[in-house]
Amino acid sequence: MKRTPEIILGIIGALGYAFMAALGGFMLWLQGNKDTMEEAMTGTGDPELDLTMEEFDTVIDLLGAGGTMLLASAIAAVVLGIVAMILLKGNKKPVVSGIIFLIVAVGVSITTTGVGILAGIFYLIAGIMCLVRKPKQQLTM
Repeated sequence: MKRTPEIILGIIGALGYAFMAALGGFMLWLQGNKDTMEEAMTGTGDPELDLTMEEFDTVIDLLGAGGTMLLASAIAAVVLGIVAMILLKGNKKPVVSGIIFLIVAVGVSITTTGVGILAGIFYLIAGIMCLVRKPKQQLTM
């Protein structure tokens, strides 16, 4: 039995998690470039966006923590997704692969507080398909 749909869904999910990793990397880059961030915040001229230095430092710290969480979760999701697709190729271990897909989808969606849910949906569907689809039984007489 070919597992092409599951592999395609896994690739789409891995690309979604790669985008999430890029977002986390961008957040970490912003934390490292406080001048750029400060210029962007004060350059709008909107009095509602004017922050005190304490608030600005808090925003920078939150960017760093959130960026680290996104980056680490996304890299782990991509690596585990590739492992699941390798296990799935050739219909070697579809049950193990499905379990990996399901755990990664749920785990990353929870750890990133919903940021990874779109990519997680693809992993979730691929995991369910891995567990549900069974090879056709050959009738022998």
